Amino acid sequence: MISISINPLIYNACPQFVSAQLECSVKNSEFNKDLWTDIEIFIKEFRQKSKIKDINKFPPILATRNTYKKLGKDPNRYRPAGEALRRRVIKGAELYKINTLVDAINLISLKTGYSIGGFDANLVQGSLELGVGQKDEKFEAIARGFLNIEGLPVYRDSVGGIGTPTSDEERTKISLETKRLLMLMNAYSGKEGLEEAIEYAIQILKKYAGAEDIEVRIIER
Repeated sequence: MISISINPLIYNACPQFVSAQLECSVKNSEFNKDLWTDIEIFIKEFRQKSKIKDINKFPPILATRNTYKKLGKDPNRYRPAGEALRRRVIKGAELYKINTLVDAINLISLKTGYSIGGFDANLVQGSLELGVGQKDEKFEAIARGFLNIEGLPVYRDSVGGIGTPTSDEERTKISLETKRLLMLMNAYSGKEGLEEAIEYAIQILKKYAGAEDIEVRIIER
């Protein structure tokens, strides 16, 4: 597995932070009809029982927002991905159809509330460290151009940043050629509920992306 360390700056802002690292072999595809049936069922139920004012009170989302604030980042301007997905659903907007792996990770994020990093493991250079973004640090967010990551938690490899809770980077993004997945489930709310979220993620990845050779590691203080 890829070696991952956590910079003390993260623990200073969020002492209970835990990261779940999952790596597996996968088979990606452009579209999976059965997956989208599952996504649409979840969206219908979520819209019926949820209100937009309650989204940022959900523990994984609330804890991520609080960490942003402690690091000097406005979570309303740079929303964590788990929150942004849920808001999109509640507002009645359609989810983007990207590819099966990305769509599956979006479902996992919607279901669990965690902001999840999904990367082509074969494109990661060397080990990773989760630290804090610096002023003018280069980061080309997927489908949105340059992202100001100053004050955001950011995973960096030997080349530079690859992922924040708001967006991942173009350089290591998942594509149809991805054969090995690195998934990082960032629990700023601590370990409670994380094990169940990992089990759900494994279930979805096996069912829709043929996940094999699955390795899981919990990274904690």
